[in-house]
This record gives sequence, structure tokens and C-alpha cells, in this order.
Amino acid sequence: MNGIHDMGGMQDFGPVVAAPDEPRFHAAWERRAFGMMLAMGALGQWNLDQSRFARESLPPAQYLASSYYQIWLEGLIRLMLERGLVTREELGDGKIRTPPLSVRAALAADEVAQRLARGASTQRPASAVARFKPGDAVRTSNQNPTSHTRLPRYCRGRPGTIVKLHGAHVFPDSNALGAGEKPQWLYTVRFEARDLWGADTTATAVFVDCWEPHLEAREA
Repeated sequence: MNGIHDMGGMQDFGPVVAAPDEPRFHAAWERRAFGMMLAMGALGQWNLDQSRFARESLPPAQYLASSYYQIWLEGLIRLMLERGLVTREELGDGKIRTPPLSVRAALAADEVAQRLARGASTQRPASAVARFKPGDAVRTSNQNPTSHTRLPRYCRGRPGTIVKLHGAHVFPDSNALGAGEKPQWLYTVRFEARDLWGADTTATAVFVDCWEPHLEAREA
């Protein structure tokens, strides 16, 4: 979707400046928000791409005025409300009003470190041969979906060159809609900066990981 979250390449937002020795959490509530997201995600009521879509769907003014973990927390609230895990009234005063839903086993405290260290791969067996190989000239599709996509707005409809093939991975665009993982080939594509922003850019090139459904062949 063309939300405010997709601000790559936009002017007037300034550079991303990494703070030296920045702590993982700036306040105790941020640590708690992160823990809540982990615990709720382990219940299996949504997948990674659905959680990303929930955060992207926040109103632009709210998104820009919120800190990183405020956005995470608002996304979590939206997911819980949509699935009937909590009501607005319960969020307001913390009092349970509805019977709890049946969910799979909860994430125990002593399992958190191992779960975080292990992670979860998105790579899956391929169902077809890859259409492209390194060196192939491609162009990204020009689309404006109302749902989740991992194709950045600034590189849509732009020419690029395949530089690496990563195997088949869960396709976020379908996974975010609950339409299944539908694994697709994933490529790293090099885009010349002038093709993205014109001759006035100070950059040389940008590398973006793109799924195969977002690419089409072009003449070099």
C-alpha cells in the first residue's frame, strides 16, 4: 500500500542518523511492548506480514507522530481487535468482559531466548524454475496496491539488473492477506540511482530484494 511508512527516497525527511551506543530500549514500556508482541505472535493468530500490514495501516499523522514501539503497540492492538482477542472496553479499563478464545500453547518465559536466537526462515521449496538469472535486465511492475507489498514505491516501474538469486521465499503480498504463503523466487536487483531520481541524485545505485511477480524482462 502507498502508506506513509513507504518513505524511502522521499525528500525533506533528512538522513537516517545512527546514534552511537544507542540502547535497545529507551524506556521500560518499550521492552514490555516488544515482549507483548512476541508473546501474542506466538499464539499463531497472525503471521509476520499481517503484523507488518497492521503497522503500515495506521493513519499518516499518527504514524509520523509515533515512536518505533508506539507503532508496534498500535499495530498489535489492531490485530487483537480484528481477531476478537480483546474489546475496546477491555483496553480502556483492563477488565475482562468476554470469555477468552482458545489458542495454541503460549510462549513460556524460558523459551523466549531460544525462539529469538533460532528465528524463522521464510525460504520454501520452489514450485517452478526461476525466470531470471544474474545479469538479466528487468523492470519492476508499476502498481499501487491497497494491501501490503514489499516492493518500495520509489522503484516501481523502473529498470534494473538482477545481481543475485536467493531461492524461493514466502510471498509477503499474499501472506499479508491470509491467502497463503505462495512461495516465489527472490532476487537482489540493482537500480541505477539516476533511473530512480533523475540526474540530480548524489547516489550511485540502490540494491533492492524483489520477488519474481514484481519483475518482468526487458531488453538491456
